[in-house]
Amino acid sequence: MKILVPVKRVPDPETTIRLLPDGSGIATDNVKWVINPFDEIALEEALRIKEKQGAGEVVLAAVGQKTWQEQLRTGLAMGADRAIMVVAEKPLDSLAIARVLAKVIADEKIDLVMMGKQAIDDDSNQVGQMLAEVLDWPQATFASKVEIAGTKCTVIREVDGGLETVAFPLPAVITADLRLNEPRYASLPGIMKARKKELKEIPVESLGVDLAPQMTIKVLKSPPKRQAGRKVGSVQELVQLLHNEAKLI
Repeated sequence: MKILVPVKRVPDPETTIRLLPDGSGIATDNVKWVINPFDEIALEEALRIKEKQGAGEVVLAAVGQKTWQEQLRTGLAMGADRAIMVVAEKPLDSLAIARVLAKVIADEKIDLVMMGKQAIDDDSNQVGQMLAEVLDWPQATFASKVEIAGTKCTVIREVDGGLETVAFPLPAVITADLRLNEPRYASLPGIMKARKKELKEIPVESLGVDLAPQMTIKVLKSPPKRQAGRKVGSVQELVQLLHNEAKLI
């Protein structure tokens, strides 16, 4: 089985994010970059599937600037077999990224796509669903458990009402939720081996994919600061404030 794991470079969750004065983006100086945490979970699951089956290949893919190679090398150190860097110097929207990944999947003859449910920088939660639509493949989002038997895949999904179990034939797209697994750390031998693993660069223009944006971000704004709470002396006072001030009841 050949599994593709798309990965995205995002700011470290511990990094303090600052916006540019004009709101056109975030200030990238002194920002530590990491693999999107949900993509790490997807990679861990792909590696476990390969290990359980005793054969196969796990291929990483990223669509972005050349600097994203650092995160691909981290994924290779975790155990992925090789990586593909689709170089796009300008940011692409979710649909364009889905189209690019679909072309890579067709060229690589991928059997399964394991990817994070969303990226923690924009929280769009769109590429997985769009990719499945472009490919016309079955999909299972928010996966908390994945089982594969032959060409059949069974996934337990986390939904608002609890858990949902779905089953479908491969090839398919699965997006990983937080409780799917605990990603492994890259070992020293893995880091050494990663230096020799293939990392192929492909200019995005060479793929012949429609990159016209369907969505543009006009401006970014920081959320308003939360006002400090205040204590009340009784339930009656709380009800009165909720009724008269907050207008909630």
